[in-house]
Amino acid sequence: MESRRHHSRRDALRTMGMTMAAGLAVSQGVGSVAGASGRPARRTGGAGDFPATPEWNFVFINHVTTNPFFVPTQYGIEDASALLGTTFQWTGSEVADNAEMVNAFEAAVAGGADGIAVALVDLEAFNDPIQQALDAGIPVVSYNADAANGRLAYVGQDLYGSGYAMGERIVELVGEGKVALFIATPGQLNIQPRIDGALDAIAESGAAIEAVDIATGAVLEEELNAVEAWYLGNTDAVGMFAVDAGSTQAVAQVVQRHSARDQGLLGAGGFDLLPTTVELLSQGVIDFTIDQQPYLQGFLPVQYLYFSKLSGGVVLPPETNTGLVFLDQAGAGLFLETASRFEGDSDAQQLIGASD
Repeated sequence: MESRRHHSRRDALRTMGMTMAAGLAVSQGVGSVAGASGRPARRTGGAGDFPATPEWNFVFINHVTTNPFFVPTQYGIEDASALLGTTFQWTGSEVADNAEMVNAFEAAVAGGADGIAVALVDLEAFNDPIQQALDAGIPVVSYNADAANGRLAYVGQDLYGSGYAMGERIVELVGEGKVALFIATPGQLNIQPRIDGALDAIAESGAAIEAVDIATGAVLEEELNAVEAWYLGNTDAVGMFAVDAGSTQAVAQVVQRHSARDQGLLGAGGFDLLPTTVELLSQGVIDFTIDQQPYLQGFLPVQYLYFSKLSGGVVLPPETNTGLVFLDQAGAGLFLETASRFEGDSDAQQLIGASD
């Protein structure tokens, strides 16, 4: 039974990855928001008690469109779209290329998108496009990463704060010695604030910790290779931590593969709930991972864009912190025993934990 469930998790991620890649290829070929994906609305009037509305199309611009972290985000978008009778498009870049993301954003504006949600991974690249969208009456919110550049609101984790909290946990776990902090794409605003926070917390603690930051890349295989290469050259390290999903999974895999705990590694951990990360956490390979609820980072922007359109701008989207939750070995079992759209490891609609 256990092996079948884990196989299902891998299949779900693989299927979603292929779906996202196909959607990206279509969107880049068309260069507009025509043919948006999403569950079609099936209603005769408005959603719930709301008045009938056009079938608004909301475009999500992402920096790593095929990364498994964003599988639950897309399920959240899909579910909110079905609830409100809207459609959506998922587009951007597979490899965190700002130019590709800006092109996708500008295509959405030119194509008459009804609202745009964008991962603002750069401080300046999206400033002019966002202003153009707002001037055209298109509401814009950010999700997962943020820059305060005119967007109406941000939906995502307090990135610096979560990194700072991780830094405090690192000090507790290792005390002193050499520690690696792995980051997929240095400088990008979805993860750079985390590593900044972690380094600040370590420095302010006064602990004799030699913290080094290591770039790993935006592709899972690259991240694993980079983490492994660093560890093999630094087997005297007392800690290995990461600030993004792929690098965190890589840390867990390397710690297990090389029995790093037996070599003196005192602490390991990072961010997000990729299935391999959670499974190895449950085995005690790493000490923790931090959840930021990616499902909500898709579900809530759809709601906020919908209400902005419905109210004619009277309802302003709120800044929304999707949370900072430390998951440890004791709590990992819940996620291993539960496959759901909220985690991205099942596409089934279900009432979880319901009694017969």
